Amino acid sequence: MVDQLPASLGATPDAAGTTFRLWSEHADGVELCLFDRDGDEQRVPLNRGDGNVWVGRVSGVGEGQRYGYRVHGPYRPKLGHRFNPAKLLLDPYARLLTGPIHLRDEHFGGVDWAGAAGSARDQRDSAPFTPRCVVAPPLDPIDDGERPGTPMRESVIYELHVKGFTNLHPDLPPALRGTYAGLAHPAVIDHLRGLGITAVELLPVHQQLSRRFLLEHGLTDYWGYNSIAFLAPDPRFAATGDPRRELRDAIRTLHQAGLEVLLDVVYNHTGESDEHGPTIAFRGIDNAAYYRLNPTDMRRYRNEAGTGNTLDATHPMVIQLALDSLRTFAVEYGVDGFRFDLATVLGRTADGFSVAAPLFTAIGSDPILRDRKLLAEPWDLGPDGYRLGGFPSGWSEWNGRYRDTVRRFWTGADAAASDLPDRLAGSPDLFGRTGNGAKASVNYVTAHDGFTLRDLVTYAAKHNEANHEGNRDGEGQNDSLNFGVEGETADPRIRELRDCQRRALMATLLVSAGTPMLLAGDELARTQGGNNNAYSHDSRLSWVNWQPDPAQSTLLPFVSRMLALRRAHPLLLEGAWVPVEDEPLTLLQRAGKDQPGPDAALLLVLNPHEGPVGIRLPGDPAGGWRVLVDTTSPTPSLADARAPETVAGRGLVLLALSR
Repeated sequence: MVDQLPASLGATPDAAGTTFRLWSEHADGVELCLFDRDGDEQRVPLNRGDGNVWVGRVSGVGEGQRYGYRVHGPYRPKLGHRFNPAKLLLDPYARLLTGPIHLRDEHFGGVDWAGAAGSARDQRDSAPFTPRCVVAPPLDPIDDGERPGTPMRESVIYELHVKGFTNLHPDLPPALRGTYAGLAHPAVIDHLRGLGITAVELLPVHQQLSRRFLLEHGLTDYWGYNSIAFLAPDPRFAATGDPRRELRDAIRTLHQAGLEVLLDVVYNHTGESDEHGPTIAFRGIDNAAYYRLNPTDMRRYRNEAGTGNTLDATHPMVIQLALDSLRTFAVEYGVDGFRFDLATVLGRTADGFSVAAPLFTAIGSDPILRDRKLLAEPWDLGPDGYRLGGFPSGWSEWNGRYRDTVRRFWTGADAAASDLPDRLAGSPDLFGRTGNGAKASVNYVTAHDGFTLRDLVTYAAKHNEANHEGNRDGEGQNDSLNFGVEGETADPRIRELRDCQRRALMATLLVSAGTPMLLAGDELARTQGGNNNAYSHDSRLSWVNWQPDPAQSTLLPFVSRMLALRRAHPLLLEGAWVPVEDEPLTLLQRAGKDQPGPDAALLLVLNPHEGPVGIRLPGDPAGGWRVLVDTTSPTPSLADARAPETVAGRGLVLLALSR
């Protein structure tokens, strides 16, 4: 029944059967486990082949077959080995799984399995299942000509959660809300295009699991940063029984609308957690190879990701798995780029962080991946983990210093903000020396991790009590401002101040050189009630409210007009702001002879103080300076008015001088 044939890792079906291949260096034996419709298990021993790949071919088995592995070997945690054939293991190369995983018992590795292959996203089975992989062939490659190909310099990124973004959308059929298909609905696309977005960045869509602690409190790993299968899209977001094709079709529809799709990917750790965590896949396949272990106590894991374990991104099989995962989503799904979570982990070698780390080198030399957009979250929790500005040529990076500087400036905590001109100019002090330029600076004021924009001007402190962690989780220093009242208020003066602050923050982001990133729902006044770490809330707390209080909906047209202005004035992309004055902070850009656009110069005036300040215009005030943006009006106009003599408190004014 079983014979040895070469093939790629994972399950490879053909017309007559399927070849199964699993890599393990330290195993003594591997059993393939096949399951019939009743859940009965048939075990088939595999043979060790070249390169420590265990392989076997099963005739008559094809697409849709459910399977897993049992791996035999020593259980010697002190030596780093945790083999246990009692555990049914996932295939790291599975392209499809039977449903979302929920941990039932962290210490013994049991799981509850909700749903079944072919079931809709809301189907639930009261009986616990064990995890099953599903044999699935690769999808046909996407034609690269279908991708929009927007240059990074012109990109505007919109970070969203697949479910949270659409789950309350009133114009979507209920069956499509919270799904891949819903993301591609015309009403959603119209919103994104009308806003001026060029790329959506999806929080993780790889198959992930939820931890026992959260389930016991009625919560879940909503954000998805607990990946366990890196080639399989999460069926939580599927309206149909085929999450692979639904995600692929959604991406193609977004491409047809001119929108790129970036994926947030997590190759720094897995959902198996620390030494007390479950054995789901990698730990039972070859723990000592896949993970970084504590060299003085190999029972324990190095924890640079802060999640209990860290994948060894220098090991050839981890590198291969990451590359194959990236290629799968680039080639078969048409994904335009990737944001690498805690990317410093991926550059850690025996000698410390290196831009020439094996995984970076492999991505940079890969003919498919090197042309995709590559974004790093440039830090981790390990020693010397903050590496902003230190990633390879061609990479962009989330600029945490931009976020912090802009927030502190507008709260008044650092009104002088000596580094603000650099941040608004694309952070040349960080990215100029790498040659990556302003486009490498992914500028943001808010992201999924932290306050929403509305909460940033409403709460002075975090309120994470609903996370059941004693309000100890989440960032304690948020550089936020509540204007005298903690939380929502009906006071019209405070509400006006908050609205003005939101406009100033958003306008600052959109007049800055670099690549702006917006958090989904900020333009719709989304609030999390002061929770700045809502990773565990799959509820209205985290979902976008598409029908906000009318008094909170004024930011949407402002953001749309700001993005239109950004497109119409190329000088905003140049990264050449030069300080003119400190009080208020005034910056100037002048166009070169060969630069396109209507402007000879732009003048940006920012006043973080309570009272008005005067403006001194460079050159002859009668020379034609006109207002492009004034954030101090309750209904801000971007009309071409003449330059004012003052800027009101907490206001931003952008002026242009015609050619």
